[in-house]
Amino acid sequence: MVTISEKKLNEFFDNFKSKKIIVLGDLMLDRYVEGSVSRISPEAPVPVVEVNSEFVRLGGAANVAYNLYSLGAQPITIGVVGDDFAGRELLNLMRQFGFDTKFIFADQNRPTVVKTRIIANNQHVVRADWESKEFIQNHLKEKIIAAVQQNLKEADALIFEDYNKGLLSKDIIKTVIRLARETESIITVDPKFDNFFEYRSVTLFKPNRKELESALGTRIKSDQDLERACKELIERLHSEFLLVTLGENGMCLLNRAGDFLRIPTKARKVHDVSGAGDTVISTLTMALASGSSIPEAITLANYAAGAVCEEVGVVPITQEKLKRALRNYR
Repeated sequence: MVTISEKKLNEFFDNFKSKKIIVLGDLMLDRYVEGSVSRISPEAPVPVVEVNSEFVRLGGAANVAYNLYSLGAQPITIGVVGDDFAGRELLNLMRQFGFDTKFIFADQNRPTVVKTRIIANNQHVVRADWESKEFIQNHLKEKIIAAVQQNLKEADALIFEDYNKGLLSKDIIKTVIRLARETESIITVDPKFDNFFEYRSVTLFKPNRKELESALGTRIKSDQDLERACKELIERLHSEFLLVTLGENGMCLLNRAGDFLRIPTKARKVHDVSGAGDTVISTLTMALASGSSIPEAITLANYAAGAVCEEVGVVPITQEKLKRALRNYR
């Protein structure tokens, strides 16, 4: 972690405006149902939520794009939605923010991924998901790869946002990494369990603790276990950097030279870690694309994650929130 002055932060923000970042991954619509609980259902031992409001937000790779947009960048979003009401709702929401959706393709054979969160008395009660995990068909794979290739020359970085919802197959991952390396692009990855070891030779790989344990078949009970697991993973992936998010316990960073660093969270009070990983990958990719060092990028990402964790629900980081977070901790 390094100290970043407000002057330096403003210089980063000025650089953000010119950056184009490709976001390739699983697009989702987050639906929120908010209310209060005052009684238990007579039909089953569950709370009855009296609904006060309902609204939608961008989720998954769309939330990563939204974080980039909120920081001032120009996201290039590439992905797939269902040919359904939720898909049209998601695309309309993106267009409201001025996103170009021409590289988002409709698939008649799958539903749009929708996560419905029911929140009562500011507490997350339950979540219901609509999704398909089947891989997309070959004609859509060709469109996805063509879209990436078309945009790589003008892009400053590429983010893989993998939620294992069927977009990122092994062949797409390998092909896109090869294309991105040919243009010497910054490549960052937010992975899930499937295809974990396909993301080789990228700039930065960012799993969370649970994903790290699952991929290596181990339990992490101490800092020593954590460092040992990180070193095993970076050797297998040949990434330049490995960043593991640890929820309310912060993050840890390892580079190819073997330098290991524990990074405590900057959240003053953790209300909700939903979407924090999206904020981390967005902020650090943006910072790296703007010429920051890895310590500066991780510092900004840590403060950004701390800021969004203090709010309930999936919310994007903004320049003002990031400035406020730095002022509060300075």
